[in-house]
Amino acid sequence: MFLAKIYVTLKPGVLDPQGEAVMGGLKAMGYEGVTAVRVGKYLEVQLDLDDRQEAGRQVEEMCRRLLANPVIEQYRFTLEEPAGAGGKA
Repeated sequence: MFLAKIYVTLKPGVLDPQGEAVMGGLKAMGYEGVTAVRVGKYLEVQLDLDDRQEAGRQVEEMCRRLLANPVIEQYRFTLEEPAGAGGKA
């Protein structure tokens, strides 16, 4: 069993109107030190697999095929074994 923590963000240079809106909101709230905000996605995917390499391969494929738009987004992920996961019974 693995838990994939996936971070999807816009590639550098891609306009981020949502990030600009958040930055405007933060400045309006008095956080004048904020100089940039980029908005992205965070996903958690649980995989019922025993093989870390296969889990990584599947997550990589999920990211390329569905979770991220490779034209404008980049992604990274980590694989963790949830606490108490000791394999299948």
